[in-house]
Amino acid sequence: MSQLQNRIQTSFAAQGLMTTLGAQIALVQNGEVHISMPFSKHLSQQHGYVHAGAITSVVDSACGYAAMTKAPEDYNVVTAEFKVNFMRPAIGQRFLAVGKVQSAGKMLTVCTGEVRAYAGAGDDYKVIALMQATIVNVAG
Repeated sequence: MSQLQNRIQTSFAAQGLMTTLGAQIALVQNGEVHISMPFSKHLSQQHGYVHAGAITSVVDSACGYAAMTKAPEDYNVVTAEFKVNFMRPAIGQRFLAVGKVQSAGKMLTVCTGEVRAYAGAGDDYKVIALMQATIVNVAG
């Protein structure tokens, strides 16, 4: 595991919400992070879809950790703002949040994210949500 992957994984492991959601880091590379989350009835809303709050949480974290790959080693990151568009119900056996850096500045990083829903074990998916986020580098 690279130093960057270890830094991201250590931070991710400290997040209680990601544990509660059953989320796991699936990919860490420069400017891009993927987070997987299995379907759970405990995460559903009244219609049986995964709740927007769970979907938003994993894609926010994917964008934040993608930004962290571009941040100086002695910096952490926090989300300053985001917008999410939900395009279809969150129906699937598993979900993958993909966060990508679009522009990394000295203090602010702009990221885009998408959440993919997988109905089965194959590679076919539907994009269910898109995010645009601004992430702030924080010293310490």
